[in-house]
Amino acid sequence: MKQRIDLNVEARQPGKGTSRSLRSERKVPAVVYGAGENMSVWINEGDVVRYNVRAYENALFNLKSAEAKANGRVVLIKEVNVHPVSRRPQHVDFFALDLSKTVRVNVEIRLEGKPAGLSDGGFLNVITRQVEVECLPTAIPEFIVADVSGLGVGDTLHVSDLKVAEGVRIVTGAEQTLATVSILEEEAAAPAADAAAPAAAAAPAAAAPAAAKK
Repeated sequence: MKQRIDLNVEARQPGKGTSRSLRSERKVPAVVYGAGENMSVWINEGDVVRYNVRAYENALFNLKSAEAKANGRVVLIKEVNVHPVSRRPQHVDFFALDLSKTVRVNVEIRLEGKPAGLSDGGFLNVITRQVEVECLPTAIPEFIVADVSGLGVGDTLHVSDLKVAEGVRIVTGAEQTLATVSILEEEAAAPAADAAAPAAAAAPAAAAPAAAKK
């Protein structure tokens, strides 16, 4: 079962004044919505900073609180708003889960291996690093691995090439491109330019007889 992380929160009164007061004490106002009753809570700023990173993007948090309505609820961190200058967290949205119902989340794609086409002068062009999946909250994958070692020049990795665990359904369209192995346009254009040069040089010579006939 997917591990859950205990997270301490406390109930608060809604309102801008309360929010400003909390931030001055290094506490971040937050809301809990989704399954169950919506609630206004606060969380320690240090906890927000710690968990507002990619590694915890789809982590399940088990709320701990003296407030019975919040205590024990399982949530995802849905959004963290930060100050544009100080970068301090200003507000958090928690999405409360019903563990018996599926959810849709974005999951990271991790590319592994060295594409075969790199030895032929190609380069790996990554188009997207996430796909949307649907599954039970306890089955949310931390990431999805995609092997790109078999890609040659001109080959493409699609969503349809991904393999996921049973119970996980990829929502993103199967035709969506994840990565390709390509040749740089400058390198591809060079042979064409070299081939055109002799033809251009021969043009005046071909025109000379025609001029002599006049």
